[in-house]
Amino acid sequence: MKRFVKVIFIFLVLASIGCDQLTKSVARRNIGEHENIALLGNHFTLMRVENRGAFLSNGSTLPEPIRFMLLTLMPAVVLALGLLYILTRKDLPHLVVLAASFIIGGGIGNLYDRVRSGSVTDFLHIDFGLFQTGIFNLADVSIMIGTFLLAIHALQRPQPTPSS
Repeated sequence: MKRFVKVIFIFLVLASIGCDQLTKSVARRNIGEHENIALLGNHFTLMRVENRGAFLSNGSTLPEPIRFMLLTLMPAVVLALGLLYILTRKDLPHLVVLAASFIIGGGIGNLYDRVRSGSVTDFLHIDFGLFQTGIFNLADVSIMIGTFLLAIHALQRPQPTPSS
């Protein structure tokens, strides 16, 4: 990977972490736990929860050693390997590098919370009737953007022709 692309990658990872941690800090200071602040009617609400599990609180009731291994140790190893892979490969498409910067930045943002306090601060909720989310944060948004970009990359790749 060219030096300029590495710099952009690192900048985007740090920007993702910074935006996530800044918004979580504001939420922790200004929104009481389980307080519900309606914006745009009831379609967009702010409600702070401390999530000890993963996506939609999955794993929050696991015994502490298992939760630590699955939700702290394993993600830390995967994120470190992801960083190493992205920074050492020279032939990655720019869209993959961009996607990885969002995924890794979001992952580090949530991992930092988990290591610091044993839970991840979530505070955003969207409800448009049939479309409704769980409570999430900007790290989750970053991870979803990265995943979406990886899906676009996968769909753009030329499909191999079957051999006869």
